[in-house]
Amino acid sequence: MAGLMTEVECMNETLKDIERLEADLWEAADNLRANSKLTSSDYFMPVLGIIFLRHAANRFEAASRQIEEDRAAGRMPKRKVLPADYIRRRALWLPKTARYDWIMGKAATSGTDLTKLVTGAMTDIETKFEPLAGVLPKDYGIFEPTVLEDLMRLFNSEQITQATGDVFGRIYEYFLAKFSIQKAHDNGEFFTPSSLVETIVNVIEPDHGTVFDPASGSGGMFVQSSHFIEHAGGDTARKVVFYGQEKNRDTIRIAKMNLAVHGLEGKIAEAITYYQDEHTLVGKCDFVMANPPFNVDLVDAERIKTDPRLPFGLPGVTKGGGKNKGAAKKRKGTVSNGNYLWISYFWSYLNEQGRAGFVMSSQASSAGHGEKDVRKKIVEMGDVDVMISIRSNFFYTRSVPCELWFFDRAKPKKRRGKVLMLDARNIYRKVTRTINDFSPEQMRNLSAIVWLYRGQRDRFLKLIQDYFAAICREAAEVSNSLSDFECEFSAVDEVFANVRFDIEQGVVVASNAESVFLDAVEELSEAYQAYSDDRTELWSAIAKFRKRYESSPPGTNAKQHAARRAFDPIAERLRGLVKQVDQIFKLTSRTASVALSLRERESGEPDKDPHAEREDYTLDRRRLSRLVKDLDSARKAAVEQLKHAVYFHRQVVWLQDRFPEAKLEDVPGLVKLVDRAEIEAADWSLTPGRYVGVAPAEEDDDFDFETTLRDIHTELADLNDEATELAAKIQQNLEELGT
Repeated sequence: MAGLMTEVECMNETLKDIERLEADLWEAADNLRANSKLTSSDYFMPVLGIIFLRHAANRFEAASRQIEEDRAAGRMPKRKVLPADYIRRRALWLPKTARYDWIMGKAATSGTDLTKLVTGAMTDIETKFEPLAGVLPKDYGIFEPTVLEDLMRLFNSEQITQATGDVFGRIYEYFLAKFSIQKAHDNGEFFTPSSLVETIVNVIEPDHGTVFDPASGSGGMFVQSSHFIEHAGGDTARKVVFYGQEKNRDTIRIAKMNLAVHGLEGKIAEAITYYQDEHTLVGKCDFVMANPPFNVDLVDAERIKTDPRLPFGLPGVTKGGGKNKGAAKKRKGTVSNGNYLWISYFWSYLNEQGRAGFVMSSQASSAGHGEKDVRKKIVEMGDVDVMISIRSNFFYTRSVPCELWFFDRAKPKKRRGKVLMLDARNIYRKVTRTINDFSPEQMRNLSAIVWLYRGQRDRFLKLIQDYFAAICREAAEVSNSLSDFECEFSAVDEVFANVRFDIEQGVVVASNAESVFLDAVEELSEAYQAYSDDRTELWSAIAKFRKRYESSPPGTNAKQHAARRAFDPIAERLRGLVKQVDQIFKLTSRTASVALSLRERESGEPDKDPHAEREDYTLDRRRLSRLVKDLDSARKAAVEQLKHAVYFHRQVVWLQDRFPEAKLEDVPGLVKLVDRAEIEAADWSLTPGRYVGVAPAEEDDDFDFETTLRDIHTELADLNDEATELAAKIQQNLEELGT
């Protein structure tokens, strides 16, 4: 059974907590960097080293507890504990001098230089664990002592010390991504965005044998393969062996640390893959994955012309000539574009049952001349399996679009002459103004299309079944979030009732503001009553739906369509309630503003009722402002929860509307299964957009206004940050000019 996550978990509180932890850690660490006057390129390896050190300590302590439990239960003989006992539990045996708590305690009690302690710890780990020899950073002398101490303390909080391996793996990858955005190393190209890596893994499903990445970078392909295997209940160390090649020595260090922080090992060689095959893996790999450099044009053709990894021949060699003779002479005898060298290499590394998935420049799928000749031969082999177009801005350091290519040497006979063309350029999630990615559900939905192509209808139906389970789970939480909102509203409403009483008692000056307040209270009361009525009806409908489907989510296509139809009106009510909750807060905020503008009647001003006993105005302004803020927080939480249930319903709708029979069919603008004759007629192009066409214009009754607005806010926030940073630089430059 394949290892794609079947439980829809992206919305649970654990992941939300991890995301907040990642962001908080990055912000704190980056502030320390800013205060230390270090550049990102100076800073990022030592920071990754500290994350590694903390993670190694956590794994060591967890493994120590497991060993004690195993010895007490008789599962392990009572002998001297060996480093191998820790390795079997995916942990490193750490000498005392390399344990995080010991380092922090030693620095605090003896005043020993923290720089020496951390550097010594790295050296001691390398001595005890040969695969990390020469890998770990030791340049901690670049830090001011207080900055290094603050950094060490940052990763020594209770939340961090109790974090599991998966959490640390995420933190490590998060920091890699953030450093990549800052172009901290080799222009940031050492890191492939995780959504592209996960999409590749989900399609080729690397769950056994030899896994090779000839352009391994930071090792993300290996890490994601491990996640895939473990989500399916497998043991990565027993299932696969990782091999990699990477030309940059520092990047190899990053990769080995990345593997170690996930409890993994891999054989990564320093090599230029254009010319070297250090592991001699031609024809031996079960899976090949890579994100190679695009459009390289200086590869020496003479050195590779007889390379066994080029069974389809060279894609084209520059002959020289042209007006710029100097440049032509320099480039003469080089491969005109290295893209098809990589493509040929990937194919040649596969065994007869192997699969490959890789990122490639969007230019390659329709390139002409010698590149087209190579592409034609590969298509005629019948091994091109899936092509996926990706929109621009998925990479952190370049904005170009790309395509994901997939080979399958073991395609069944009925599919050998066909290629699945999938245009995913309209599927994305905006992360920042300049960066896009896939949401977890978008990746699952793309995988579901591939499942249908492969005839795995049961997996498609299981995904929708999981979505219905998520709908029930998220809908069940709606009541609690709305109850919190209503509780906060009641507190504000009580204040408004007191103000109204003061008005009736003549404590507040008779004015136009008085009538405005009373009108606002009346409008708010009517809106809240309408909300209460709709909320009661909604909760009744949700309870009925959950009673029918919560314990037994629908598993057949017919039952899933029936459940979708049953939830359609509930989804509409949920969307309506979002608007009502927002409206109630808006009216409450406006009413509070009017209340805060009212003033107490001063002595000498006439009472409304001269016989009434006068009291003091009872409004506590600070308390009212605080209550409105609390209501806003409760509103946001309630709205978010309402959207969660609608969100998973939207995934069901997306899949069912495009594949109503739970079978693959052509969807204009998205997917088409093409045969070799069509590809030949299109000049052997493998560009999905050339085949799938354009989706017909249609009115979107379920337009996601909230997501669109969030994208606008994201872009505005980024622009504001850039403006602030630019203003600070201008100010600094002016001050320097003034001195």
